[in-house]
Amino acid sequence: MKMKRYFAADARTALNMLREDQGEEAVILSNRQVDGGVEIIAALDYEDSLENSSLGNPAAQHDGVAQQPAWRDDVEDYEDDIEPAAPSQINAFELRQKLAAQQARDNDATDPALAKIRAELQSLRDIMEAPLMQFAWGETTKVKPLYASLLKQLMTLGLSADLSEMLARKIAETGLGKHSWPDALKLLANIIPVAGDDLIKQGGVVSLVGPTGVGKTTTIAKLAAKFALRHGRRNVSLITTDSYRIGAHEQLRTYGRILGVPVQVASDADELQNALAHINAGQFDEPHLTLIDTAGVSQSDIRLAEQLSTLQISGANIKNYLVLSATGQMMLQDDVVTSFGKAGLHGCIVTKLDETASLGEVLSVLIQHSLPVAYVCDGQKVPDDFHQARGKLLVKTAVKLMQKTKHIPSQEELAYTFGGMVSNANV
Repeated sequence: MKMKRYFAADARTALNMLREDQGEEAVILSNRQVDGGVEIIAALDYEDSLENSSLGNPAAQHDGVAQQPAWRDDVEDYEDDIEPAAPSQINAFELRQKLAAQQARDNDATDPALAKIRAELQSLRDIMEAPLMQFAWGETTKVKPLYASLLKQLMTLGLSADLSEMLARKIAETGLGKHSWPDALKLLANIIPVAGDDLIKQGGVVSLVGPTGVGKTTTIAKLAAKFALRHGRRNVSLITTDSYRIGAHEQLRTYGRILGVPVQVASDADELQNALAHINAGQFDEPHLTLIDTAGVSQSDIRLAEQLSTLQISGANIKNYLVLSATGQMMLQDDVVTSFGKAGLHGCIVTKLDETASLGEVLSVLIQHSLPVAYVCDGQKVPDDFHQARGKLLVKTAVKLMQKTKHIPSQEELAYTFGGMVSNANV
């Protein structure tokens, strides 16, 4: 293995020298305080050396014993020796992206020896990345306390790391101070996508799609009741395409009997088209609302494409609204939006606000996918617990939930999440 020594008066300067010489992929083998400054030793050909060693190449061995990486003895000393990285030196987000890309290449590899080597390298980088992020975050809390505090508050709200960092940077551009938190909440409220149309006023043909258990049928009943109160029950039509669940038709029929609204059953696209044609043949003196209840299908279910294709009727002008539970984890909600988005989504309805402990996760997903939210549901009462979505009200609810649950992320979680990001923040 070829190694190179970098010496400077402080760790920041030494790291700059290393980066300029070897780039972002440099591997630090050791670092220590010496007389007059800091010494960093980095490998010039670490990956090649490790591959040769693992494959049994004698050129990479000395006296029959493979070289052991020196980082193991020095990793615990990073906290005392290394200063936080300069803005362009360490970016944990980019590093994680590189590691993910590397993992994808590993999955395609057929050589088990190479796969093992790649796994060892990834493990090494993970170990080296953790203390660096800890140092970057720890220094940020000292040098940029207002910025770090704002990030922590946004994270406590349940927002994603990327969204929290974006909001904090925007606020920092105009100056951080005692109004930073309310300013960040106002900014969040302004960027939440909210549907401009109101189905209760305009009517139309609307289908509700989403996975099992999110409350589609109950939401159908709430929408139908709200519309009937304004325009009359004869201007509401209900259709169910749910042929998977036992008793699914009966649940919607029960709501229909309570509301005095007929319910039609359509098991495929042809039957749905005939049902819509029959409804359109009627004479309505006010706006009319046709609501289509669909089967709850998991985003990973192979039947999802079949379910969504039923709604692809030429000329029907069906608006698909995704029903999204506020109780779902962020990654799960992201998968749901991605999968159901293939059918084309006009907007979404967020349910179970009364059951969730945090609203930041679903808000992050909506902002990420630019999916406008039309209505929110916060209970089982029909039609009372059904409201038109407003950005300010959603943020107000998110803050109330944050104050109620009082879940504060740990320093370790904050360091892992923002350690690489904050080093690039010019605040």
